[in-house]
Amino acid sequence: MASLTALHQVPVTVAPVRRLPQLVAGLWLYGASMAMQIRATLGLNPWDVLHEGLTERTGLSFGLITAITGVAVLLLWIPLRQRPGVGTIANVLVIAVSVDATLAILPTPQGLLPRIIFLVLGIVLNAVAFAAYVGSRLGPGPRDGMVTGFCRRTGLSLRVARTGIELLVLGTGWLLGGTVGIGTVLYALGIGPLSQLFLPHLTWRERSQPAS
Repeated sequence: MASLTALHQVPVTVAPVRRLPQLVAGLWLYGASMAMQIRATLGLNPWDVLHEGLTERTGLSFGLITAITGVAVLLLWIPLRQRPGVGTIANVLVIAVSVDATLAILPTPQGLLPRIIFLVLGIVLNAVAFAAYVGSRLGPGPRDGMVTGFCRRTGLSLRVARTGIELLVLGTGWLLGGTVGIGTVLYALGIGPLSQLFLPHLTWRERSQPAS
């Protein structure tokens, strides 16, 4: 998942009425983008490597596994004194439904070129979706909130904390049978710049009220 640091630098506003629909749309597209990367079978982002590994081991659906891990991560918010928002709860529920629904209708592409196209489109859509739901500013996802809360409590930099956590998650998922490949590398290299590209266009900010 991309860094949240760029969120504090964006000047663009959108109408308040768009916040909740933007949140839900962003989360739904996020789940759909995950399904596209799964179908590409060329490698997943660290958290989805873990989700896939747990899916292989338990026989549960991918979406259900994302929901279970999301709830487990939320429990870690308690000692970190983090408070979930509407977006945090919606993150757990909407993405789980979306990824399973998309996997149910999305065929597995045949041949390397279609798989590469699925992968690239999935990564780009993932960045757009991330910018949309984070830009609604209705609460971070469980995993992002855990990282920022951990940084606040320990004093570690965001980069160090995120890298350490994602390497641990990636290694665990790989040992469980999750798919690691070129897609994992492309996601790691591309998701940050792409998210920063889309965030300014999708971030909501209060308009200043004129003085009476």
